[in-house]
Amino acid sequence: MQADQTDPAARECALELEAHPYRIQQIRRIVSAQLRYWRLDPLIDAASTGISELLANVHRHAKPDKECAVKLTLAPDRLTVAVADHDPRLPHLQPMEPTATTGRGLAMVEAMSDSWGTDLLPDDTGKVVWFVLRTPSAAPKLVPLKTAAVPLERTAPELVAVAASVA
Repeated sequence: MQADQTDPAARECALELEAHPYRIQQIRRIVSAQLRYWRLDPLIDAASTGISELLANVHRHAKPDKECAVKLTLAPDRLTVAVADHDPRLPHLQPMEPTATTGRGLAMVEAMSDSWGTDLLPDDTGKVVWFVLRTPSAAPKLVPLKTAAVPLERTAPELVAVAASVA
């Protein structure tokens, strides 16, 4: 799943699986490792939570099978996480009862992501559910000022004072 970061195609990772509970844990670990490789540690918790919810939905609801594909796409300003399955029925947010023990997955994805959505695959062969996380801005690199080494014994006192105030 890891690839060379200098290659633009390396900004994409995909894998196929059957969405069973033990596989969901494995995918979380793989996604976490990939994000560490891309140096996106701040996104690991949100991406892992979101991917778990989407895969759990495939496990609970997808028909005719539990086969799906996970795809991570890294752009300069965002990470897109997508899960495709063979069920063309689109998920939707449902009103939640305060005491309900299920039905909060998409609400969690919506709350922790910058955006999310669904797309039908061609010929009603399935759907893709995706979410986007904004990547952290890189801290600006500070460039140290270069100072000239001026020997004090050869310089007039007023030039030393000016050079010292500039530095």
